[in-house]
Amino acid sequence: MKRNLVLIFSFILVIMFESCSNKIPSEEDLKLSWEIVSNNYSEDAKVKARFIIENNSEFKFNENNWALFYNQAPRDPLSSDNNTKVEHISGDWFKLSPEKGFKLNPGETKEIEYESEAWFIKESDAAVGPYFVFYDKNGNETAVVAAKDYTILPFTLPEQINRHKNDAEPIPAAAWQFDENRKLKELDASELLRIIPSPVSYKVTGGRVAFDEHIEILYQKGLENEAHYLSEFLGKTFHAEFSATEATEPKANSVFLSLNTITVNGKSKEAYQLDVKKNKSVIIQGSDAAGVFYGIQSLIALLPIDLFVGTEVPVVLDEMQIKDAPRFEYRGMHLDVARNFQTKETVKKAIDILSFYKVNNLLLYITEDEGWRVEIEELPELTEVGSHREHTSKDAIALHPSYGSGPEAYAEGSYGSGFYTRAEFIDIIQYAKARHINVIPEIGFPGHSRAAIKAMEARYEKYMALGDEDKANEFRLIDPEETSKYRSAQWYSDNIVNVARPSTYKFYETVVDDIIEIYKEAGVELEFLHTGGDEVPEGSWSESPMCAALMKEFPEYKDPKNLQAYGTRKVVEMLRSKNLKIGGWEEVALLKDETGRYNPNPEFADKEVYPYVWNTLGSNTELSYRLANAGYPVIMCNVSNFYFDLAYNKDPREPGLYWGGMGNVRDAWQVAPFDVFKTTIQSAMGAEIDTEIAYAGLERIKPEAKKNIIGVQAQIWAETIKDGEDDLMLRILPKLMGFAETAWSPEREWETISDKNEREASWDKGWNIFANTLAQKELPRLTLFYGGFNYHVPAPGGKIIDEKLHANSTYPGLIIRYSTDGTEPDINSSIYKEPVLVSGTVKIKAFDIAGKGSLSMDVN
Repeated sequence: MKRNLVLIFSFILVIMFESCSNKIPSEEDLKLSWEIVSNNYSEDAKVKARFIIENNSEFKFNENNWALFYNQAPRDPLSSDNNTKVEHISGDWFKLSPEKGFKLNPGETKEIEYESEAWFIKESDAAVGPYFVFYDKNGNETAVVAAKDYTILPFTLPEQINRHKNDAEPIPAAAWQFDENRKLKELDASELLRIIPSPVSYKVTGGRVAFDEHIEILYQKGLENEAHYLSEFLGKTFHAEFSATEATEPKANSVFLSLNTITVNGKSKEAYQLDVKKNKSVIIQGSDAAGVFYGIQSLIALLPIDLFVGTEVPVVLDEMQIKDAPRFEYRGMHLDVARNFQTKETVKKAIDILSFYKVNNLLLYITEDEGWRVEIEELPELTEVGSHREHTSKDAIALHPSYGSGPEAYAEGSYGSGFYTRAEFIDIIQYAKARHINVIPEIGFPGHSRAAIKAMEARYEKYMALGDEDKANEFRLIDPEETSKYRSAQWYSDNIVNVARPSTYKFYETVVDDIIEIYKEAGVELEFLHTGGDEVPEGSWSESPMCAALMKEFPEYKDPKNLQAYGTRKVVEMLRSKNLKIGGWEEVALLKDETGRYNPNPEFADKEVYPYVWNTLGSNTELSYRLANAGYPVIMCNVSNFYFDLAYNKDPREPGLYWGGMGNVRDAWQVAPFDVFKTTIQSAMGAEIDTEIAYAGLERIKPEAKKNIIGVQAQIWAETIKDGEDDLMLRILPKLMGFAETAWSPEREWETISDKNEREASWDKGWNIFANTLAQKELPRLTLFYGGFNYHVPAPGGKIIDEKLHANSTYPGLIIRYSTDGTEPDINSSIYKEPVLVSGTVKIKAFDIAGKGSLSMDVN
């Protein structure tokens, strides 16, 4: 009996010991690192990377009790070592799981190396949002533990930074940057641009005029909004009260706002004239309220920069006259709040800076595979299900983690979840309207719809459980019998709505009708709606019984891919019946022919369908012109110039995508909208393009079709924007300034120069002036402007020549500081003024006069 008791007691102790020893680790118990090994170890384009797991817990990792989930730039996984397997699940969601024989005991560290196709060259390519899931012996999840102690190891070697063997984009080391900057020189303040974007004319008419805080704001009736805007701005800037009074004429020591007949360069819409008089009066006349508003922004741009870096200085302006009007009527910014969310306050702050640089349209991207961001009254599931991301399964009626959002919805520091209430969306619309920005909602169709599909499947399940099949199917978006195989550009296999299903159009109309109502509540007319329409992958609808039946009914659709045109027709008819202009990415205006080539679809050319053309890669450089020549009103969205989410350069610390090449401020500035063949001079891989050969057979814009280029738009996609407002503004600023110069200002002289050498000399001269203006005026202003913005300061160049440090700035006028002990330079470090004898580990860093710094650079 005693022996049995001893055995039983021993067995209990073993069970207790095993239970305690395999206690689930806490966040503090696990340390995870990721590093790139090489992009250049194989003849094929493959990348090798590794995870390093340090187990500081008492938990014994084995072949079936754990998995690591993470997000990463989509690449096909090829292999992994140490008894593990990497699987692609959906979108950018991956799983690393153990296989037979895997062990990681307490106190041990294990490296797990894996291969994928293509390459990773940036820290923003690394695995993000990693978390562990633990399982019991039956495979049931027992715990989810975020990898809080997570490090992305530095990229330091060429094989970690170059895209395999054909990458012609240089690594921007200090020596390379130094050579690039040799073309630039610092200019005197008198040589800088007075205003960005540059006005049509700026004429000094007399001496200098001093103003003080006692200036009055006077305005003609009908300009109350503009007067209030100026009054509020001056009040915050000068910490004083500025009254705004209705008046019929100007007087001394006042700013007078009025409407008048103003025509500049043959244009009246949004035109203005600004006069500074010696009697201390400023007169701003606009052809409309928008023109007056832009005159106010130009006045603000003339204020001393010291005011915006915290220094009290007198306001002294030239006696002068500005006459101005925009080059393009549509000057837009596309803001993605779907892939990673931005708060209402951040969107309003973006509106502030957009309006200052005279942008007049905000295309708000509120629906995507990864999130639905605005309440729709009749379809609450769209935000109940479609607005947040968390750990789940691919097939669950929920959204899985994406872009590093992690396992928990609304976790601190995560921007994967969130939506705008009706009241918040109304506030955004009204705030933009007061600043003469039209908010254009984008409701994607038929692709990029995974969030909507999941939400409507939740609705389907809810009403089926209640026994109401009609209501369950009322807004359903899929063909449940479809077995089509496809993969979208973002690697989803379940994100396309079924265009043959009538309930798809009822869903879309219900959403549109509610958006119209929201605008009515805001007191703003909805005139324009963007339908998306891009990136419908090959294979969509190919195995859908519903679509097969539709193609029998409409035999002209021989290829399932062209069923997109059927869906577009239905949506266009719907939106035109509501008196809406219709925007869509270029695909909405294209049709695939029997050879596989996409051509302008004549069906929608006269139906107020506006293609937003992003593809300027390779032979698609001509696409805007082909559509404009076919009669479409075109918005140019050139990926080569206007995608602000592309990385500034190839430094691995600079975040962003690069599939369309790198994208810096000069790229946004150096665009000839009516002859992009002159300015699209580098491939996405950084190779110089021989424009005479590469573009020889491509279609040019016809003179009579130039009127069809309605405008230009910058894009900010949010895949790599994971840290809220600061991260967003870092990508926008100062690229926005280069874009604004292209969108608003008159044609630059280099745009029409045929000779390549003369053209390049002209744009180098123009860029030197622009870069100096950025360093000495535009960047420092952002420090306190509208409460202050984060912005990008470019790193300097440097070389050691004869044991002396030689350094120069990417934007002349920035301050270069250096250290010689390997520490990070700061605002107290030595200022570089001329070549200086150095030894030790030299680092350099650029700062503007407000103290905002760049990345540091090692100088060898």
